[in-house]
Parts: sequence; C-alpha cells; structure tokens
Amino acid sequence: MHLSRRVVVGLITLGVLGFAGVIACQSLRAAAVKVYPQDYEPEGNPGKLEAFFVGKDESRPRLAVALRPVAKGFVEPTAAEFVPNEPGVFLLLEKRGALKWASTGGASGLLSKLSVTTDSEQGLLGVAFHPRFPENRRFFLHYTTVRDGRDVSRVEEWRAEGAPIAQAKVSPTRVVLEVEQPYANHNGGHLLFGPDGLLYVGYGDGGYRADPHGNGQRMDSLLGKMLRLDVDAAEAGKGYAVPKDNPFLTQPGARPEIWALGLRNPWRYAFDPQGRLVVADVGQDAWEEVSLVARGDNLGWNHREGAHCFEPAQGCRTEGLVEPIFEYARDEGQSVTGGVVATGDRVPALKGKYVFGDFISGRLWALTLPEKRSEQAGVAALGKWPILPSSFARDEAGDVYVLDYGGGALLRVDVSP
Repeated sequence: MHLSRRVVVGLITLGVLGFAGVIACQSLRAAAVKVYPQDYEPEGNPGKLEAFFVGKDESRPRLAVALRPVAKGFVEPTAAEFVPNEPGVFLLLEKRGALKWASTGGASGLLSKLSVTTDSEQGLLGVAFHPRFPENRRFFLHYTTVRDGRDVSRVEEWRAEGAPIAQAKVSPTRVVLEVEQPYANHNGGHLLFGPDGLLYVGYGDGGYRADPHGNGQRMDSLLGKMLRLDVDAAEAGKGYAVPKDNPFLTQPGARPEIWALGLRNPWRYAFDPQGRLVVADVGQDAWEEVSLVARGDNLGWNHREGAHCFEPAQGCRTEGLVEPIFEYARDEGQSVTGGVVATGDRVPALKGKYVFGDFISGRLWALTLPEKRSEQAGVAALGKWPILPSSFARDEAGDVYVLDYGGGALLRVDVSP
C-alpha cells in the first residue's frame, strides 16, 4: 500500500565496503521493512462518524458533508471500483488477496482468492475495468507476489464469464507485466484506463526510504514512474504494446513504457473531466503533494519532495520539474490518498471538485483544480474523520465514496444533515 510512514528508519552500519557490503545493506533494509509491525489506528472514535476541523482547516473554506456506510464487513480493503452497467455494484479488493463483489445495498460475496505477499505495503492493490468491459468482460488486477524467490508487482488480465458480476466466474487469462520490487514498501499498485483507452500503471520508487537506488530519476527503471500501456495489442515477449506517442520511445537507455517520472509512491490517481491526470504522490518526511501530470513530466523525486529540496537539502535541481498544485505538511497528515473528481449531483457543493484525503490523519479535502498547472488549486476542508481512507471511488452517477481501511467499510459522501 501507500502507507510509507510506518517503516523502520534506522542507521545500518556495515564494516565491509564494496559489492558484498552493498548487497548486505540492501538485504538488511528489505528485512527491516518486512518485519516492522503494521498497527494503523484511526484518530478519534470510529463508532461516531463525525468530522471536526483543527489546525489549518480552521481557517480554510469548509464544506459540510456526511459519510454514510453503504457496505460493511471487509478486512483491510485497499480498492473499490464500480462495475460498468451494474448500478450500485462494485468490485472490492482486500489486502490479503480476497477479490469480492459488493453492492451499496450491503450484499457481498467472494469471487476469488489470490495468492499475494502482504508484507508492509504489499497485497492486492489495484483493479481497473477495460473501457469495453460490458462487451469483452475484461478487467485487470495489480498485486504483489513471489516469482523465483523475489517479490514482484504483477499486472494481470482477468475475465468475467457471465453476468451480472455476482454470478460470474472470474479467472486470470494472462500476465501483462511484472516488475521486481527491491523492498516491500512504495510499490504503488493503482491501475486506471485513460480517456485514450490506454492503461496507466503507477509505480513507487521501490521502497525503503529516500530512494536508495535512485529509481525516481533512472530512465532504465520502471520504478518511480507512471507507465502508459496498450493492453489491446502485444509486442514480442510482452503482454502489451508500447503506444507510439509515449514520450521516451526513442530516448537511448530509457524504458519506452514511461509516461512520467520522478514519483515516490503514486498510490492513487484519477483523470478529471478535461482528461488531465491528477496524481497524489506520498511524501517522505515533510510534504505530501497533488500534481497535474502530463506527457513526459518529471515530478522531481528524489531531488525534491513536493516543491521543496530533498537531496541536496538546499540548491537542488528545479529546472524542468513539475510544481505541485497542492501540498501539505506533516502537521496535517502523513500519507496522501488520491481521490476522484465528483461529477454527480448528490452533493452540489462538491460537483467538479477533486475529493481526496490523508490515510493517517483521516482528513478529507476538496480541490478546485486550476485551469493552468502553474497555478495553485483552491482547497476546501471536509473535516477530520475517525477513518483510515485507503481509496476513493466514483459510481456511474458521479457520486463519491471513501474506502475505510480500518473500519472495513465503503462510505458514501452525502449532504450534511
């Protein structure tokens, strides 16, 4: 998952230099990430779904909303995606590998159980329906597993035979992509089809902390990147084709799948009604950020964290790097969860706004996305809630839902009574 704050941070001193020392250091780091306990607890009383406003939110514009549970009983849910042409029905992923169908009426059932690794931020992490799912019944899952003794992130195509989804037989049909993961955190995991019909795959820098392998800026690595793939075609030896207009297709030494670079951990992202990609990138020690990301962009990690120097701490590279449209510091939260743009009429004040939150603090916000990327987004506070928001979803009506990792529920954003 994107929960990068609760990872062991320590000094590892090695008495031996050289290649063997580097390998030992990496092994110790990897072990430290895997064994550290995951003990996330919401702030406040989870039994009372009430919001309050503290800190900077006290001086921001406020939008009063309510959160209504529409489906419960899930265990560590990581993602929800509404099924096309089946109003009120969604696929629900649980970290430990359960793929379920569920409805906003409260019904649910198990479709399949995947064998996944669950250390730190790993697990069953992302789902996306093919743009022509009602006709071809294809959907895609993103999860972590072990291949040849090594952790990998796997993008896999699945098919649902029969309809509705609650009565369908689902099974994998092929592996689209596998990427080796050096650590069990910062694996990303989201999948999203764009308005262009292509699949966008977000990967974090591979983990530990401070990007020790420099993956964010390395063009020969898929880690720390946003990828853009054509899953309706395939090239030799691959489960996909590289779109001919990808920005680094002809750059020597660059992976042609890359659409954008300099990402730390893009846990969730979305397209706005104009077709712009809105990416929430989880920060390191100080800043969480939201950016509008276009073809060939470099968000700057690990030279920068948000709009601030990271390595070096002063005088870092800024030329050619994309500025975030919104960022917040650790006094407001520690792990941004990207959201969706509300397009429905259920909460009129939210229509057209990008709704997102912070996993650790339970804060929710709504951004008015700027027309120009050089401008800052307007922000309104939706309050601090006793939840752990792991993901957001939008139904066919355009209404917004929040997935509560701790409470195991899907919550609809409603008008405040």
